[in-house]
Amino acid sequence: MAEDCCATNGNVMILACAGGSNVGQLSNQAAVELTQEGFGKIFCLAGVGGHLSGFVQSARDVPQMVAIDGCSVGCVKAILEHAEVPLKQYLVLTDLGIEKNKNFNLARADVEKVKTAVKASTGGSAANGQPSGKTSSGSCCNC
Repeated sequence: MAEDCCATNGNVMILACAGGSNVGQLSNQAAVELTQEGFGKIFCLAGVGGHLSGFVQSARDVPQMVAIDGCSVGCVKAILEHAEVPLKQYLVLTDLGIEKNKNFNLARADVEKVKTAVKASTGGSAANGQPSGKTSSGSCCNC
């Protein structure tokens, strides 16, 4: 089913930090939960960062994307810029008032705050279209 791996099913592509702090892990946890809830689909940021052509092209082609950085270091933003992927909706969790630390016991309220911010950044709903997730050349990320 590699053909289906990039499909957004009309939802938002979510590219999240998964860095070594609470805000990195909050980014990832929110992305996982939003995917499980059917709001969007978490996508492989490492594939984009590795300049794997299918991943990069899928990220370029997707109609709606949210990039979530944990902090102002901006690793997700830098990866997308380096891969020449246009930045669409963009969140930084420390800008939401969440303090960066090394406590990995994530507060449920913080996860919910991030999920709410992601939804708000997209106008509260996923894209109306039904993109296939395939690149313009017909390939996919094969994740």
